[in-house]
This record gives sequence, structure tokens and C-alpha cells, in this order.
Amino acid sequence: MSDGARDFPLDGHCDPRFARVREAFAENFATRGEPGAAVCVAVKGSNVVDLWGGHADTANTRPWARDTLVNVFSVGKALCAIAAARVVEQGLADLDAPVMALWPEFAQEGKEEITLRQLLSHQGGLPAITEPLPDGAALQWQTIIHALERQTPWWRPGAGFGYHVNTFGFLIGEVVYRASGKTLGALIREEVAGPLGADIHIGLAREHHARVADYRWPAGAALAPPSSEAGDVAQMRWKAYWNPPGFSGAHWINTPQWRLAELPSTNGHGNARSVARIYAALARGGTINGVRVLGDSVLHEATREHARGQDLVTEHPARFGLGFQLTQPERPLGAGARNFGHFGAGGSLGFCDPDAELAFGYVTNDMGPRWQNPRNRALMEAVYACL
Repeated sequence: MSDGARDFPLDGHCDPRFARVREAFAENFATRGEPGAAVCVAVKGSNVVDLWGGHADTANTRPWARDTLVNVFSVGKALCAIAAARVVEQGLADLDAPVMALWPEFAQEGKEEITLRQLLSHQGGLPAITEPLPDGAALQWQTIIHALERQTPWWRPGAGFGYHVNTFGFLIGEVVYRASGKTLGALIREEVAGPLGADIHIGLAREHHARVADYRWPAGAALAPPSSEAGDVAQMRWKAYWNPPGFSGAHWINTPQWRLAELPSTNGHGNARSVARIYAALARGGTINGVRVLGDSVLHEATREHARGQDLVTEHPARFGLGFQLTQPERPLGAGARNFGHFGAGGSLGFCDPDAELAFGYVTNDMGPRWQNPRNRALMEAVYACL
């Protein structure tokens, strides 16, 4: 299907019961500035919406295809949460043991008692790296890991919480590696995405690069650093995003080096169908079609509230489980009281509603509003209007 009058191609399928979702998706292109995107909704394990549209390149010459991939940013933090929960469930890691038990070099600068539970719930006090790092350092795993080993917590671990924008994936990824012998990307590929048939990746093999949509990163998006007189809190907030330069993507986003590297907080690549596929399993207690992603007990622990209040980094109200964001009035994940998932920069989003057995995936190649995004909000509202 297409709408030539507005010159944005749309394709895919939509159950007639969910026609409002297709209408909202089309309206995103018509009035909300959407350049390229996909949305998928599964109910009780079956896809009722699987739509894609717009363009995958900045010149608007390459239509978004069924198998187009795009950088989903922090949507990938849910994959970190799943990987960590799996090694805990397998007895390879303990949520409440000091991280140093698996990662001895971590026990520096007051980090001896930090636990995996604290890292997963953004309470570890390590959202930013103090020492200046060179451009490109984000693509070098060991450079970031060694810097985190030397880092002093910005607050007393467990005494507050703040979104670990970019460091989260390195911290959780190193624990997963020390526990399992697998990088986080390899574990997800072999134990989760592969068995589920989900086309989602942390560390994208070169043969998939031709399928990736160009990401439209706005010029001047990086904030200027605070003055040398600024306090520690201002420095922490800036460095969480911009030390090293390009930590959040910026000028690296569309390069082969960025796609090949594993930056689990930031550079997951996937499509809406695969995001929804993973959440379809979580919506049904962790298992779908015989593929067990997580057991019910560890999933319950990962999705109960661990932190709530004013985030020390973003300054927004937030709720966290263990790696998952939890729904809240200020930034709802659909309408269900037990919903959990994760937003990504630009508005990409994955979540599930375990009571309705509903899973939702939305991806975009445009850096839209981060906190309140009208495109994903319109899609979520349309989904629930159809139930």
C-alpha cells in the first residue's frame, strides 16, 4: 500500500481490528515529520500489525523495506537486561554479590561493594567517566572498561539512581562476559535472537550493513561542555553523553566501525518485528513457541520496581526494574499497569503488556524528541484504542 499524494511509501499488513494503528502510522509521516520507520504489534504471540514505510536514506530514494535494520539506541538496554538475567538464572552470576567477585579489577576507587543489582537498576553511581577520553574510544571495549575500573562513583552506590546512558552496556556486558565467557552480543545472538528468529544485533556483521537505514542525526545535537567552574553534577550529566566524543553516536552513527562494534547501550540494530518478537516472549512469561528466553521467577524480579523518583542524570522522573524501564504516568508504556520495556533515542521503543499478552516494537531513523515523542505516543494510543 502507498499514498502517492504525500509521497511516502507504506507497506506491510494490518489486521482490520487494528486499522487505527495504520492510520496513526500514516499520520506520523503526514504531519509528525517521520522520515522512515516500522511498527509491529503482537497479541498472544501473533503479529496483528507489521508495517513499515518512508525512506531508509537521507536522499529519500531508498524505500524502507521489510528487512530494513536501523540503530535502535537504548531499546538495546532491554537486551542487556535479558543477558544479565540469563546468567543469573543459570547460576553464573549473583544479583547481590559484589561485582568484584566476577570482575576483580572493578574493585577500585570505592566500588568494592557494588552489586549487579545496583548496576542493573542504575544505582551504581557510574553514569559517566571523569577522565577525558579521545574520539573513537567508545569503539574500543577495553579502553572503556579500564576507564570504568578507575572511575570513582559519582554518588554513594545504592543511595540514589541516575540513568547510565552509555556506560550501562559496558558495565553489564563485562559482567556477562566474565560470567559466561561470551560477549553480550554473542550471547544475545546465540541464545535469544537466533532461537527466536529475531533480526536484532549488538555488533552488526558486515554482510548486513547494506540493509541499514541512514540515521538522521541533527547538526549541532552535541551540547557544549560546561565551563570549568561548573560543579560535579553538571560535569557528570554532560560526560554521561559526550565523554568520549561520539559516545552517544553523533558523527559515528552511520559508519561501518560503529555498526561492527558492540556498544550494548547504544548501537543495537534491529527492526520493529524483531523487537516485538522478543517482547512477545516476555509478555507470555518468558517463553514463546517452545523458545525459553527467561523463566518466570527471574523475569518477575527483573520487572519489579527497584528505583523510582527524580533521575540524577536526566532530571526527569523515572522508574526502573533491573535493566527495564517501567511504565509511569509521566512517560507511559501503553496503558497496562505492569508494562515494562525500554525507550530509545529518537523515539524507538519496545515494550510489553503481560496482562494483555501484547508486545510492541517501533523503530525510526530520525532523532525526534527524546522525552515525550508524539510518534510513539500516537501509535501506543492507537493500539490500546483497538483492544
